[in-house]
Amino acid sequence: MEKIKVLSLEDDENLAMVMRHYLEDEGMNLVQVATGSDFLKTIADNKFDIVLMDLGLPDVDGLTLIPQIRTSYKGPIIVISGKTSTTDRVVGLEMGADDYVTKPFEMRELLARIKANIRRQPAPSNDSVVKVEDNHLIYDFADFTYDSSKLSLAHNKNPIDLTSGECELLELFLKSKSRALTREYLFEQTRGDNFDSYDRAVDIAVTRLRKKLNDDPTEPRLIKTIRGTGYMFIADIQTKSA
Repeated sequence: MEKIKVLSLEDDENLAMVMRHYLEDEGMNLVQVATGSDFLKTIADNKFDIVLMDLGLPDVDGLTLIPQIRTSYKGPIIVISGKTSTTDRVVGLEMGADDYVTKPFEMRELLARIKANIRRQPAPSNDSVVKVEDNHLIYDFADFTYDSSKLSLAHNKNPIDLTSGECELLELFLKSKSRALTREYLFEQTRGDNFDSYDRAVDIAVTRLRKKLNDDPTEPRLIKTIRGTGYMFIADIQTKSA
């Protein structure tokens, strides 16, 4: 089995060393950098399965790096930060991170979060393998088309960039039209961790998806907020085999 390739941006030398020993002992291939400039160069020149990011860096605010790399990197990003307030967590997730771990943390927790985020990624396609069954569908709704086999969304045939997490969330809605989906259910399906009623990760993810769908939450055409419960996809959908 091919090793998971991890890019770690961490300027604390002691923590970086501990992470290297632990994750490499767990069979991962870890590449480490300590500055934002080295991070941008490294991620542009290599392919990684997951990114671990500190925010307190010597040369740049780590938050500003997330939208920069999201134009080309679609994999999971875990922020690792000493900033523990709810506001800091919310901002990190709103900027495009998939997960947020606060310092200090146990390495086994970080390992579990890495594996959970990796599991949520679509398996790489292999054209040489004959598929016995393909349940992928193309969904047409409003002026949008979502192809679940390609994880691609288009508006009037113009492509819209979605992260893997946004694709997963959109598919949950499309497969559950006119059903009220609780925040707990959406959290467990997309993140796999224990749900905390005070965690706004689901609301942030839905807000990000709504923006890309140009769906006004005050007058929703696609995703309706169900007060005290969660969300419901309300648009008409037509499907066909991908």
